[in-house]
Amino acid sequence: MSDQLKSITFALALCLVCSVLLTAASTIFKPAQEQNIKTDRRKNILKAVGLIDPESAYSSERVDQLYSKHIMQLAVDQTGTILESLQGAQPSQEAALPIYLALDTQKEIDAYILPIETRGLWGKIYGYLALQKDGATIKGFTVYKHSETPGLGGEIENRWFQKNFAGKKIVNQSNQFVSVSVSKGKASDTVTEQNLSNYVDGISGATLTGQYLTKGLQTILTEYEPLSIRFRQNILQCRMQSDAPSKVQGCENEKK
Repeated sequence: MSDQLKSITFALALCLVCSVLLTAASTIFKPAQEQNIKTDRRKNILKAVGLIDPESAYSSERVDQLYSKHIMQLAVDQTGTILESLQGAQPSQEAALPIYLALDTQKEIDAYILPIETRGLWGKIYGYLALQKDGATIKGFTVYKHSETPGLGGEIENRWFQKNFAGKKIVNQSNQFVSVSVSKGKASDTVTEQNLSNYVDGISGATLTGQYLTKGLQTILTEYEPLSIRFRQNILQCRMQSDAPSKVQGCENEKK
């Protein structure tokens, strides 16, 4: 066998061995990777509603414990009706949307959380937007995945930017839906006092990221507006069933 053929055979064998090892490693570590992703997303949901301190470390067990105690993953149809799952929509209805409910110690709704998936400058932005049960006030905002430029648009993942959303409104002073927008620079310098409650401070040098995020939030909030209207009209009340923690009761369209 020539030296050249030996070299080729060795290289092929080495590639085969490396391929097998990489495949085995991927298979072995995949469950742990999936658990880490699941924990991170649950942590961001809990952050959005203020159930954990963003600056503190939490074990996956603690995150799961808080999530199971306070969060319900359900769905909502285009009329704002709460469903037990995405599969709960009728065949004649358009696709239902995922929704998370945050419950207080009495198992009553404290807030509701919308999953965020929208375009950014270099890729999609993923996160969660939590609204108070008044259907008008933002409780919190988090980002758990993005491709924005570090130091510029990438600032959307930092606490200082996300804190800007808390207390902002998605309705104007006439209680009409207007969404929430990211201003170009400091909101108080560019927006009238009348509209200030609907704007958050922008990021210097990241105007396009702010514009994409503004447009994405408007689209998502519009999709969930039938549900928000029900909350604003105080006609949606739900409780977790004590004997079935994954189910809800009392989500009828009725006044208190």
